[in-house]
Amino acid sequence: MIVIQLSDPHILAPGELLYGRVDTAEFLARPVAEINRLDPPSDIAVITGDLVDHGDPAEYQHLRTLLAPLTMPVFVIPGNHDAREPLRAAFAADGYLPADGFLQFAIEDYPVRLVALDTLVPGEGGGLLCAERLAWLDHALASAPARPVLLMMHHPPFLTGIERMDRAGLQNSAALAAVVARHPQVERILCGHLHRAIDRRFAGTVAGTAPSTAHQLRLDLTPEAPLRFMFEPPGYQQHVWRQDSGLVIHTAVFGEWSGPHPLRAAS
Repeated sequence: MIVIQLSDPHILAPGELLYGRVDTAEFLARPVAEINRLDPPSDIAVITGDLVDHGDPAEYQHLRTLLAPLTMPVFVIPGNHDAREPLRAAFAADGYLPADGFLQFAIEDYPVRLVALDTLVPGEGGGLLCAERLAWLDHALASAPARPVLLMMHHPPFLTGIERMDRAGLQNSAALAAVVARHPQVERILCGHLHRAIDRRFAGTVAGTAPSTAHQLRLDLTPEAPLRFMFEPPGYQQHVWRQDSGLVIHTAVFGEWSGPHPLRAAS
């Protein structure tokens, strides 16, 4: 089973540029085309939040148009830039989002279960998993203890060293860790929010963030460094599950590169 993870596309209404210079729609259209050309093809694609930038219905409609060419099922969760009800309305026809409440769900149709969490706190940059959301997760994981799980959420449950982003992180990661530690079938926690690929051990598994399909956050570990973005190559992750070897994660970038060229033995 192959799961493609995209994150943080920050789509705006047609014709608008993020920060007056980032064409997030064009940045998403290119990876959609590339993903369709991957061989072997992916079974599903997931997008780990910040689907749009302002949470407006027009932005979600634009996002749906951009994602329409994908040849595999797509599953999405909200990030701090999203709004629950416009997102729910935009993806209601796909049938996996609940009709009300938090945008949490489990997909059972594949060798690896996909369990999705909603960390959104309206009006805030940081995230939260309240008692209700954590109880739902505990029940979802307990319902199939023998099946491997990919757990997806927008805010990573760990500090990254990028201080200003860490202050807008997940508020109660210890409570999440207590739940996850009870369920060793969680193979990985798929996150976004940081616009970079970052990994850390967490509660007996591994949690990691995927790069953005558009702009990347500048890697600066200086205390109180200002948040700035870079036009580093946009990227994605491939999560490859095999029964005999478990889960393997590949991080790749989108773009036009020379190659592939044959490897030649050194003379």
